[in-house]
Amino acid sequence: MGTLYIDRKDLFLKLEGNAISIYYNGKKEGSIPLNPVKRIIVSSNIIFETRLIKRLVDNNITVIFLSGKNMRFCGILRGSLHNNGLLRVQQYKSYLDEEFRINFSKELILRKLQRHKELLEEWQYLNHQSISLAIKTIEEITKSLNSFTYSIETIRGMEGGAASAFFSAYILLFDKKLNFCNRNRRPPLDPVNAVLSLCYTLVHYEVVREIEIAGLDPTIGFYHEFEYGRESLACDIVELFRPCVEEFVFRTFNEKNFTEDDFINNDKKAGCYLKKESREKFYFTYEEWIKNLRPLIRNEVREIARRLIGEEKSLLE
Repeated sequence: MGTLYIDRKDLFLKLEGNAISIYYNGKKEGSIPLNPVKRIIVSSNIIFETRLIKRLVDNNITVIFLSGKNMRFCGILRGSLHNNGLLRVQQYKSYLDEEFRINFSKELILRKLQRHKELLEEWQYLNHQSISLAIKTIEEITKSLNSFTYSIETIRGMEGGAASAFFSAYILLFDKKLNFCNRNRRPPLDPVNAVLSLCYTLVHYEVVREIEIAGLDPTIGFYHEFEYGRESLACDIVELFRPCVEEFVFRTFNEKNFTEDDFINNDKKAGCYLKKESREKFYFTYEEWIKNLRPLIRNEVREIARRLIGEEKSLLE
């Protein structure tokens, strides 16, 4: 199973044997074996028995809490951190090494640009002139990045220009009924932005989980500056998977898995969000997609760990 999604309020979850038992109004409604569960995503008001919380922590089962209707991240429960302090020491040293950070950032963004270019080339059959223009812009930025060594600030500016070019084409691929005119968030104002933001959030915490399992510090990145309360290393790695999210969201709407009727958007202050009955459909669709991405995320994180510490694989186990 891997992931348990809980989106029904007033449930009481307790530990019975080696299973999560689910109660509603004092009546048992079912149970789920603990062994296959790797993560729990909660987006409603429920109660966890303390014994169950302890077992989740002992089993290193991550619990991610999202707010109800707008699905914003609220918090995370995790087990004990990896004991490999040496790896984190090397991570901190590398953060202070400007040459390492520039090389890391340059490689990271070149890989992201390549994936965006490949996506746009796949969509050229749609015959939007903006797609060809976006490809040309990304090619020019890629060539410039390959030719010179820049500061991280300059790399960020070039990456921002490439992202702007990508989204100028991306927004034209969607049905106009969806009102997707630009990238916006906090809150997202249209169905496409709502699903993009939700997917980015979920992928981000998939990455955080793998970072902590590997023994790295998620707050110390190399492309993204340290910022209090932000998992900057996770933000770095997510850059590689943003094109995957954008391809998934395009395909989801293009195949009519979701339409404007699946969303509520009658309050600009609250933003646009999935209706409750549509969230179950989203969880299933997302899980089918992310299960193939998780090994790639794990490999990226572990490759960074090896790069920091050398090839002593035993240190990563």
